[in-house]
Amino acid sequence: QVQLVESGGGLVQPGGSLRLSCAASGFTFSSYDMSWVRQAPGKGPEWVSAISTGGGSTYYADSVKGRFTISRDNAKNTLYLQMNSLKPEDTALYYCARNIIIRVGGEGEYDYWGQGTQVTVSS
Repeated sequence: QVQLVESGGGLVQPGGSLRLSCAASGFTFSSYDMSWVRQAPGKGPEWVSAISTGGGSTYYADSVKGRFTISRDNAKNTLYLQMNSLKPEDTALYYCARNIIIRVGGEGEYDYWGQGTQVTVSS
């Protein structure tokens, strides 16, 4: 059974940092591109970042470029998102998602999602 389990969310002050993790199981993790997608209350899903199967290519939304870093450890079946210089507008539920495809620019289509982990940036 495909499973994606996010962790690492929490409450942080503006300018702070947080590292999210996504533990994958039930499939060959190294065969799939992966992404992070977030959703704020009352808003639609917003793609954040994507990474290719081996980690050789990374993609970022303009809103997080220069502040967030996506990475993966295929030996541990784990996806990461390092978030620095956090802003209140980063507040959202963050999902790990398995890609069907990565489009030009990094956005994609997904077939499996985790349950999400809440990130709240507030003073």
